[in-house]
Parts: sequence; structure tokens; C-alpha cells
Amino acid sequence: MSSKIYEVLQWASSFFREHGKEETAAEWLLRHHLHMTRAQLFANLREPIDETCKQTFMADVKKHALQNIPIQYLIGYEQFYGRTFIVNEQVLIPRPETEELVSHVLARTTEKPLSVVDVGTGSGAIAVTLSLERPTWHVYGVDISASSLEVAKRNAEQLGARVHWLEGDLLQPIIDRGIRVDVVVSNPPYIPAHDIPTLSPIVQKEPLRALVGGEDGLLFYRRLANELPYVVTPQALIAFEIGHGQGQAVQTMLQQTFPSARIDVLFDINGKERIVIADLASE
Repeated sequence: MSSKIYEVLQWASSFFREHGKEETAAEWLLRHHLHMTRAQLFANLREPIDETCKQTFMADVKKHALQNIPIQYLIGYEQFYGRTFIVNEQVLIPRPETEELVSHVLARTTEKPLSVVDVGTGSGAIAVTLSLERPTWHVYGVDISASSLEVAKRNAEQLGARVHWLEGDLLQPIIDRGIRVDVVVSNPPYIPAHDIPTLSPIVQKEPLRALVGGEDGLLFYRRLANELPYVVTPQALIAFEIGHGQGQAVQTMLQQTFPSARIDVLFDINGKERIVIADLASE
């Protein structure tokens, strides 16, 4: 006799609980395999599940529970700023905290044409979102990884965003082309190398190049602070996502580079330091 949908869901939830994973992920994964909305899932809980679908779902449950593969890599996407972005093992999974970074950039700018660069673009979530929210902007997305840029390009094509993609290290491709930008936004790697083993085993499955920010987590902020004067316009806006406790250090770096700029450390919805914004127009 074939299994019912609710039976498979109960099994997956229990399996996740037994292995220290979030039980709610079972519903998310099952809806993906059944191609159902949440309402459709609950309306069909007592319906039988196709055996092939059941087996592929169970295989993914075990990959998440036993191999710590993130759910987003298993289903191939994540939501960001109300849109669906393709993700895989080549890119960091977009997070709600980065949505806050985007929101602050949009709130501090206007719709007039601006030149903008997203440094370390990964999946392209920031660059694509800014391009779609501000169609008048000329947006660049830079990443050192060609494989990451392939994901970003797919997202831009799928979502209809116009972004100019550049492969290279931090701001170097912008410097090499003599480009000046009005907005620099970045969510660089900011986790200290010695903290990586303490991260969730699931997070450790994401690309280390997108996580590790040198010994103290501040390596890329130092490098960006040195490169910024070569690319920003006189009234530019600079916005970085940071790790909790890094606000003062990053603020100081930017203040040394731009002594007269207004520089704010902002907290996320959980009350943690998350964003540093430098407004050069205040100079």
C-alpha cells in the first residue's frame, strides 16, 4: 500500500528532529518535491504520494540530516527580497540580514541614474535586486569566482535584470577600467578563520571563500578601504554588511580613508551590528 503524504511528512520531521535539524525543513522540502504550495500540501495530506517522489524526497532528507547539505542546495533556490534566486554549492545562500543591507541602500538613495557596484556578488542577489528596484541605475557585479558569476548571470537572466558582470578581485576590475561609482555595496567574507569550526555543519557546506575573512574577519574591509578612493565619486555611498562586533573596527577604517564622511553602524532586526554605511556627501 502506498504511503500517505502526511505519513511521509511525519517521518521526515521525526528524522530531522532525531538528527538535530529543524523539523520545519521537512515541510519545505516536501512541498518542493510535490510542487505544491503550503495550502495545497495541507489540503492533500491524506492523499497517497507517488513512490518515485517519495524515494527522491527521502534521499534528500537523508542528505540534509546525515551529510548536512543545506536545504537550499537540495532544492536549488532561495527567496531574497521577494524573488526566487538560483543557488548551488558555488555561492553563499542569501540571508535576510542582507535584505536589510539592500533596504538601507535603497532608503538612502534616489531613483536618479547612478553607477553602482556590488563587490563579491556571489549569487548576484544584491546586484540583481538593486537593478530591478532601481531600473535607472547602471549596476556592476564583481566576483573573483567564474563559477559564482555563472550563477549570478543565470539569476539576472531569469529575473530580467540588467547587470554588467566582471570577474576579478574586489574592486580591481573597476579600477582597471577607470570606472567611477556612486554606490559601493558589499557583503564580503567576514568570519574569522578560527571561528569556522564553530559554525553549524550546514553553514560549513557553503563556499569557504565566501565565509572566511582572514584571521580576524576584517581582511576584506581593509583591502576595500584601500581601494575605495580609486573608484568612488565625491558624493558616493558605501554600504557594507559586517559581523556582530565588527562595527567599530570597520567604521574606523572608513573614517581613516574618508575623514569627513558620515559613517553609521546600524543594527539588524535581531539587535546585532550588521551594517556600516559611509556617506561621502557629508564630507
